[in-house]
Amino acid sequence: MAIRTWTICDVARDEYLESLVVTPGKVGGQARGYRVTKRRLRGGLRDGVDTVEIDNGAMQIVILPTRGMGIWEIRVGDFRIGWQAPVQGPIHPRFVPLMEPSGLGWLDGFDELLVRCGLESNGAPEFDEAGRLRYPLHGKIANIPAHRVELSVDGDAGRIQLTGVVDEVRLFFAKLRLSTTYTLEVQSRRLTIQDTVTNLSAEPGEFELLYHINFGRPLLEPGARVVVPVRRLAPRDAVAAAALDSWDEYPSETPGVKEAVYFMQLFAEPGGKTVALLHDAARARGAAIRFNINELPYFTLWKNPQAVADGYVTGLEPGVNLPNRRSFEKENGRVANLEPGQSRSFQLGLEILLGEAEIRKCVDEVASLQAQGTPEISPHPLPGWSIL
Repeated sequence: MAIRTWTICDVARDEYLESLVVTPGKVGGQARGYRVTKRRLRGGLRDGVDTVEIDNGAMQIVILPTRGMGIWEIRVGDFRIGWQAPVQGPIHPRFVPLMEPSGLGWLDGFDELLVRCGLESNGAPEFDEAGRLRYPLHGKIANIPAHRVELSVDGDAGRIQLTGVVDEVRLFFAKLRLSTTYTLEVQSRRLTIQDTVTNLSAEPGEFELLYHINFGRPLLEPGARVVVPVRRLAPRDAVAAAALDSWDEYPSETPGVKEAVYFMQLFAEPGGKTVALLHDAARARGAAIRFNINELPYFTLWKNPQAVADGYVTGLEPGVNLPNRRSFEKENGRVANLEPGQSRSFQLGLEILLGEAEIRKCVDEVASLQAQGTPEISPHPLPGWSIL
C-alpha cells in the first residue's frame, strides 16, 4: 500500500521539521496532482508561524499549527476564501496580548478563515468582582501552538490527512486537549474536520467550543445571502433586533456601523446532520458548512459590514454554546462537562461551491430541512440566550 507518514513536530520526542515538500513521487500510488508544503514564515508579526499548505489539485488550504491548528485561507484558482483583517497575518501568538486588561487582546491575532474559540471559555470577556479579567474574549486555544503534528498521505486512495494536538493546560486549572484531523481527497473541494476534546485531568472538567468560520470579499458582497434551516432565531441585542428584517442578507460596506449577531437553533436530519450556506449575490460561488446539531446544538451568525479596511466580514459559527460570557452560559446549562479522561468528538465539513447548479442544490437541501417547520423568530433578545 502506498501510504507514507511524516512527523512534522513532536515536542515529546524533540522532533521538528523546518520544511517539507511532499509530491506523488515521494508517496507512490495512482493519485496525482497534489502537493503538501510545510514552511516557517519570517518577518513582521507572522515571524515564526508554521504553515502547512495542502494543494489537492482542486484547492489550496493553509493550516496553522502555531495558531491552534486553525485555517488561514483556502484558494480555488484566483478565488480566495477567507477575509482581510486590519492585522496582516497570520499573527504569531507571542504578539497577541490575550490577558490585557480590556479582555480584547484576542482581536490582535484574529484573521483566520477558521478559528476555534475555547476551550476553557469563549464569548465575551468576563471580569471578577474587583474588575480583574477572568476570561478573555474567545479563550486561549487559537493562540496555543500544536505540540504534535503529523502528515499522512495515501497515494492509492488519494487521501491527505493532517493531524495536530494542542493542549490547553495549567496547574490548578483546566487541563484540556484538542486533537484535530483535517482530511482532503485529491481533486475535491470538500474538507472534513474531525476534532476531539479530552479532559486530561483526574478531576471533572468543563469546556466551551465554538467554530468561528469567517468570510469576506469576494464571497461576501452586497446582496450575498446566508441560507440556513432556522428552527429558532433571536437577535443578540437591540442593534441586531433593529436589522432583523434583513438578518440573512448582506449590505454594502458601511463605515462606522455596529456588528449584528443572531443566535439560532437549526433543523436537521433525523441523525442530526444540518448545513449552513453562504453564497454571493449572483449565486455563482458559495461555501457550505456541514455539522451535527447533536454535537454542536447552537449556531451564531456574526455580521460586521464595516469598510474592508476595518474588517468587512461575516462569521458562521456552530458551537457547543452561545458566545456570551462564561458564567451566563454556565447558568443556562451550555457549558459542557467532561469526566476525568472523558472525550467528546465533533465533525464538520467545509465545501466550496462553484456555479449556479451547485448553489441551487445546496439551497434545495436547506429548503428540505426547513420544510420540517416554520422558523420561530423572536423580534427581541431572548432571556436565557442573551444577557438582558
